[in-house]
Amino acid sequence: MPELPEVETICRDLRKKIINKKIVSISVKKKNLIKQSVTGFKKKLVGNKIISIDRRGKLIIINLSTGNYLLIHLKMTGQLIYQQKDNIIAGGHGLPRPEQGLPSRFSHIIFIFSDKSQLFFNDIRQFGYMQIVDKEELDLVIDNYGIEPGLKNFTLDNFNNVLKNRKTSIKALLLNQKVIAGIGNIYADEICHLSSVRPMRRINTLTNDEKKKLWKYSTTVINNAIKKRGTTFSDYVDADGHSGSYVGHLKVFGKQGSHCTSCSKGVIKKIRHAGRGTHYCPNCQK
Repeated sequence: MPELPEVETICRDLRKKIINKKIVSISVKKKNLIKQSVTGFKKKLVGNKIISIDRRGKLIIINLSTGNYLLIHLKMTGQLIYQQKDNIIAGGHGLPRPEQGLPSRFSHIIFIFSDKSQLFFNDIRQFGYMQIVDKEELDLVIDNYGIEPGLKNFTLDNFNNVLKNRKTSIKALLLNQKVIAGIGNIYADEICHLSSVRPMRRINTLTNDEKKKLWKYSTTVINNAIKKRGTTFSDYVDADGHSGSYVGHLKVFGKQGSHCTSCSKGVIKKIRHAGRGTHYCPNCQK
């Protein structure tokens, strides 16, 4: 699943490709990926220009020339692929590979721009979605997101406030987009490891020092992953067709059975927790 760093990479790179481009037609092959009527969706998009591309958490926000906004969420297996003649760039989940031909059987929504370039929304499992909203509706959507690493609202005071009176596990909290936006499974495990805290630890058992470390490393991990253009396990390519390089900096995720490089004593374990595969070192994470 693309997480905040991957989605940020997509937004940054697509800004170079589709800003000021005019949408002349749209093909919708899977109605379930549109959170409104297909007729209304097309009517509000055709003839529009892309003004800007922003993001909140893992949600892509495209500002349109009419003042409306196109929301795109890639969820588990969504992928945006831009094609102009023989130039193909992609971001999000990387399967199927763009070189297998476009449109593919997973190309469920296709945008065609006035210069004949195209933007494909591919989604194998069809969990992703698109939706057109106005400014008022956008504000309501954004209000549902929690504090976010990298934004001004991600202060230590705010972080401590969202932890207050909670008894769930720290990983479950980090994955809760209404509390802390943008962090997914990969980075939650990495944040917990650098903070020397097991992902299963209950929030009410954390010391003030552990809370401070979790806050600090949430920002550090996300910012570093953005600089490295995200993480890849051969299933993510950015909008220039390059894979993210943060995979080389991972300490625990996908490292089960390997010796911990942080303490050199523990062996990384993988368990099921908070509905996800969860990785940690039993020795240096308390």
